[in-house]
Amino acid sequence: MYGIKSAKVALRKKMKNIITQLSIEEKQRQSTKVFEKLCSLPEIQNSKRVSLYLSTKDEIDTIRILKYMFETQKEVFVPRYKGKVIEMVKLFSMEDYETLPLTKWNIKQPNFNEPRENALETGGLDVILLPGVAFTIDGKRLGHGMGYYDKFLELCLKKQQTKPHLIAVAFNEQLREDIPTSENDISLDLIVTEK
Repeated sequence: MYGIKSAKVALRKKMKNIITQLSIEEKQRQSTKVFEKLCSLPEIQNSKRVSLYLSTKDEIDTIRILKYMFETQKEVFVPRYKGKVIEMVKLFSMEDYETLPLTKWNIKQPNFNEPRENALETGGLDVILLPGVAFTIDGKRLGHGMGYYDKFLELCLKKQQTKPHLIAVAFNEQLREDIPTSENDISLDLIVTEK
């Protein structure tokens, strides 16, 4: 177990260096290609309730995806973190998004004191778009190391009768031959990159 943990830490560090080397233009170019591919997926087109993370500058830009979800009348849920727990809560519009406060990680997030619909309590999710540091073609994912999404997916799979489509959006550079995983790591259905 310790070997896997230290291998994950080393890979996270390596990936951070690789991604910070990408220019803003290259990140935008790949984000555009990923957006086009993602929106043409039947899993996205046929979905009604979608959860997506709000990206940082070192991730595929999800704001364009967010706009598309509203334009196509999908119900959108975004992460709200508190302590060691993450929940997916409803976001109503781009205007709603614009007014969200920033967290200490500089990510927009609905306020905890504000009552919002929780996806797992009102019918679950059809698609979950997940963040990550590195991925393999066969669906392995290396997260940021906090275990938020692993715990959320475990809960989600217990509460929902049908498993949501688990999809990651990533830069080409985030695809690896293999990544260290442990038994708690849940495999994804699809990784969308430019290539």
